[in-house]
Amino acid sequence: MRSECRARATRQAFDTLNRFVRPAVRGGAGNPWAVGIGPVVVETVGRVSGLPREVPLLASRVGDTITVSTVRSDSQWLRNIEATPDVAVWLGGRRRLATAAVARGPLSTVRLTLHTT
Repeated sequence: MRSECRARATRQAFDTLNRFVRPAVRGGAGNPWAVGIGPVVVETVGRVSGLPREVPLLASRVGDTITVSTVRSDSQWLRNIEATPDVAVWLGGRRRLATAAVARGPLSTVRLTLHTT
């Protein structure tokens, strides 16, 4: 019971934080340049609902490759990407299509390869 309460509190905290951070990051605030580190918004498709889901994440970028990670094995965005690896990434206020590749482990990483425009 205690772990369920903790999980619910953690999720609520992330939901609240994301509600404030997401619009600024989606608009380009702090996004990494062609090489660098900064926040991005990753848009996935909900594996149950089929609806678009957006989550701000800290990312590293080298050219058309963006890497994000999590230590939380129960992250919904990670599960959504595993179900549907075609995603979008918001950079500089623009929505860019990408394909994701997930590597699970103690630190699960996701490599997003941006499609050329």
